[in-house]
Amino acid sequence: MTTRQPIGVAVVGAGYWGPNLVRNVAATPAMRLRHLCDLDVDRARRVLGEYSIVPATASLDAVLADPEVDAVAVATPAATHHAVVMAALEAGKHVLVEKPLAPTLEEGRELVAAAERRDLVLMLDHTYCYTPAVAHLRGLVRGGELGDLQYLDSVRINLGLVQRDVDVLWDLAPHDLSIFDSILPADVAPVAVSAHGSDPIGAGHACVAHLTIQLSNGSLAHVHVNWLSPTKIRTLVVGGSRRTVVWDDLNPTQRLSVYDRGVDAAIPRQTGAAGAAAHERATVSYRLGDMVAPALPEKEALRAVMEEFAASITEQRAPLTDGRAGLRVLALLESAAASMAEGGAFVPVLDALAPADLALDGATS
Repeated sequence: MTTRQPIGVAVVGAGYWGPNLVRNVAATPAMRLRHLCDLDVDRARRVLGEYSIVPATASLDAVLADPEVDAVAVATPAATHHAVVMAALEAGKHVLVEKPLAPTLEEGRELVAAAERRDLVLMLDHTYCYTPAVAHLRGLVRGGELGDLQYLDSVRINLGLVQRDVDVLWDLAPHDLSIFDSILPADVAPVAVSAHGSDPIGAGHACVAHLTIQLSNGSLAHVHVNWLSPTKIRTLVVGGSRRTVVWDDLNPTQRLSVYDRGVDAAIPRQTGAAGAAAHERATVSYRLGDMVAPALPEKEALRAVMEEFAASITEQRAPLTDGRAGLRVLALLESAAASMAEGGAFVPVLDALAPADLALDGATS
């Protein structure tokens, strides 16, 4: 599909996140804002401002029928994602959509299959994956600077808005799960999930939740999410055999700290009974090396999202957070929901790419 420059973009949804999309589309040279669509047209006009010549409309059909619109950025409630995104894809538009990709994994698969059949870009607005801190962390993990991956521990808690339609896992954990998906080495993948949640205020679904993920290399990843905490914490610790990284998203002067500190166990290389005895005699030593805080640029992550969206359209390639990345997050969320229903038992992670029409085609994630 040939796309003109600049790329004509319509934003659908003028609520909480829509104004941020509008601002960043307008500020991206490779894009031109063509429409803002919202059922509340007055709200859309307020977002655009009185001097804007960009039209506000309540008609998605009219937006999708406009030949000047090459792409659509969707910021509507999660329950509407399948219908809105599918309509845009069927109209031949590239799509950027907020997390989660769809309300269910099955609906997400339908969207990814529809985009791949039409050679259209379907991209997730997994904003944290485009922060300089996560980009640097990805390089450290995948470049081997941390050594063998030993654990991941993420905390995302604050006095947040208690959602009516989803629990705290579906609301907050996609951020952490998308970060895990972005930084994990290619040969490490989630294999099983255990989730526990509680509803101490009677909201009707979990407001506090803990998620534990077994990884294919034998290590664990953990996520704690909470709407009820009076303090706001956003941290991620990634432990390796050589170094450990701490990401503190609320510390603008030192978002990343790389520690050359840890525990080393000296175990003789023996097998069988001799090997078991050797484990008992293993000696443990502690590394107390330096801490380094990398100098990172300050750049709005959403601007990088828009630049990646434009580049993936122009270069006809999959973006960093493509539809399949969205499916992997949905697979973890649905597996977590199944675990919570079973009292926290570990359940296998669902196959994100089933059915066969996704698993067997030639595209890559």
